[in-house]
Amino acid sequence: MTFYFIFADEERNTKKAKNRPSCLGYPVSIFFIVVNEFCERFSYYGMKAVLVLYFKYFIGWDNDLSTTIYHTFVALCYLTPILGAIIADSWLGKFKTIVYLSIVYTIGQVIMAISAIHDITDTNRDGTPDNMTFHTAMSMLGLILIALGTGGIKPCVAAFGGDQFEEHQEKQRSTFFSIFYLSINAGSLLSTLITPILRAQECGIYSKQSCFPLAFGVPAALMVVALIVFIAGHNMYIMESPKGNILLQVMKCIGFAIRNRFNHRSKQHPKREHWMDWAEEKYDKLLIAQVKMVLKVLFLYIPLPMFWALFDQQGSRWTLQATTMDGNFGAFIIQPDQMQIVNPILIVIMVPIMASAVYPLIKKCGLNFTPLRRMTVGMLLASLAFVAAALLQIQIDRTVPNFPSSSQTQVKFLNLENTPVPVVVEGQEPFVVPGFNVSSHNGTSNSIKQFLKENNKWVTGCLLNYGTMENKENFQILQSFVNGFRSHLNFSVKSDHLGPIAPLQASDYFSVTHGKASFTIENEEGQTCHYILQLGFGSSYTVLIPNTFTFGESCTENIKAIQDINPNDIHMAWQVIQYFLMTCGEVVFSVTGLDFSYSQAPSNMKSVLQAGWLLTVAVGNIIVLIVAEAGSLPEQWAEYVLFACLLVAVSIIFAVMAYFYTYMDPAEIEAKFMELEPDDKKRKELEMMTKDNLAYVNNETSNNTDVKQTKI
Repeated sequence: MTFYFIFADEERNTKKAKNRPSCLGYPVSIFFIVVNEFCERFSYYGMKAVLVLYFKYFIGWDNDLSTTIYHTFVALCYLTPILGAIIADSWLGKFKTIVYLSIVYTIGQVIMAISAIHDITDTNRDGTPDNMTFHTAMSMLGLILIALGTGGIKPCVAAFGGDQFEEHQEKQRSTFFSIFYLSINAGSLLSTLITPILRAQECGIYSKQSCFPLAFGVPAALMVVALIVFIAGHNMYIMESPKGNILLQVMKCIGFAIRNRFNHRSKQHPKREHWMDWAEEKYDKLLIAQVKMVLKVLFLYIPLPMFWALFDQQGSRWTLQATTMDGNFGAFIIQPDQMQIVNPILIVIMVPIMASAVYPLIKKCGLNFTPLRRMTVGMLLASLAFVAAALLQIQIDRTVPNFPSSSQTQVKFLNLENTPVPVVVEGQEPFVVPGFNVSSHNGTSNSIKQFLKENNKWVTGCLLNYGTMENKENFQILQSFVNGFRSHLNFSVKSDHLGPIAPLQASDYFSVTHGKASFTIENEEGQTCHYILQLGFGSSYTVLIPNTFTFGESCTENIKAIQDINPNDIHMAWQVIQYFLMTCGEVVFSVTGLDFSYSQAPSNMKSVLQAGWLLTVAVGNIIVLIVAEAGSLPEQWAEYVLFACLLVAVSIIFAVMAYFYTYMDPAEIEAKFMELEPDDKKRKELEMMTKDNLAYVNNETSNNTDVKQTKI
């Protein structure tokens, strides 16, 4: 497919843009860009919200591997913006880069949706994919394409929107950026709410499963819409030709300085005031001074990845934590992946409160709450959030059954008669199983007889290795039927059939959605009995069918449900505490950090610091995947405490670095070098660049304080 007819307009002179259609003083083209951004952010955050649960419950990975792959994907999403910026500024231009990479992005989303269709490889129609390698490979390919797409267009879309305004439209451009970032938050908020609901549905051709294809399919459809809408406005866009990437120029300047210093390392060469001064042989002093200012800020970025290592675990560890909690909110049920919506909601509330109430109050108290001090406080708040998560995890662990070690096997004795039966196990104290009941017992697997018969009364010993039951999941209830009836019985729930269960045999455990479940029991003659059982979050039940069971109106009277594992009783609402602390930390850290970075950056190098900021996010996610894979902590709460302690230590280091930092005025420094190098052309270019960038920065720092900066 070719877009030559679209790109033919790109060489046009931007002065002709005065004839473009406008609405209320705004170029119509920006509405296409805003809609595109909303759909793209919906697509990304919708897919990301359910991703870790897809790894755990569809692919079948454990918590650590699911967390590792999740954070690898997020890290890649924040590494590729550098590539996208270089391609746009040095080769294709913003428009072509957005279109081409959006196509890659869309293909990746479609592949993710296809990878989640379990019926593709379910040849025996038992509800389980027969070729999980295919699904895993497809999902990994999809995620790589999505990371290339979303990361590649990240630095282009906002800047392309700003290009649509002329010099006299500074006010309209300011409003545009506010609307633009509002669309980011709207897309994130809605997708985090909607896609978990879609995932919680059941769908499938041969068997009904959690509907991951729908949860990935809707974001894929939104990405298709985003691409179509963006292309539809091509005739109205101002398209500037690539002018070279300042990031590459900075890297070349730094590289030359390092090489030149290494080549003149002998003592016969006099030392220079700064190591970047070794680039004077090739680059002008103004560029070198600007690079020095950038490096001074980038040095402060070194401790920042630790904050993002904690922040981005909201979508992994905290979501997995929510799966072990009670999501019953009365009239509605909250899915564990929906808890992530707390963060954007609190952002909308907290940012204006901090800007209009907290900061002014601190200023009135006479405290010098500088940007770097704010960032330090933000780090400490994030560490407190993980302390709260650790305390909550300790309470959750108290409700989880004490599963035996790998050398032990938990044994359940089912007495299907009406009278008690004594049981003697070699090396263990004798005990009694009450009539028509269940008793649990721990012992080595070699000490158990599978069937015991005393006084013509059957007792079934079921070997259940609970070491394979990793966790109590809040939307999966384990259910097992034991048939003590004298003939084969068929069991079904909804449209799922368990098949016939022979007398004195038990079904395997199977998953049932929480709430009121209706089971159908059918004999070989076609008689049926409907049994209703109220199922709690994360519980496990064994249903006993006695030999006295009869079909009819009172068929359920003799059926007995034994609760093997109690439901989760720690409510998801407790997670709001840690989300609140993390959001406060984000507001103080992220918004302030971006404001500080822009204020300390040279006028033409804002994009360099933006790339550095995104790089800290990527490194933070790499830290998480290293800890998840290499960590040997036996308890999850201990890992939370470890991350909290690491961030506190990093906060102290950052506070020391901030104490010795001297704030700069980049415009004043640049003005001095303009006087030293009075080249009229260079002076004019720098003045124009300074004016444009200052307008852009003012728009972001003054108008975007009411939106979530980290969703850029």
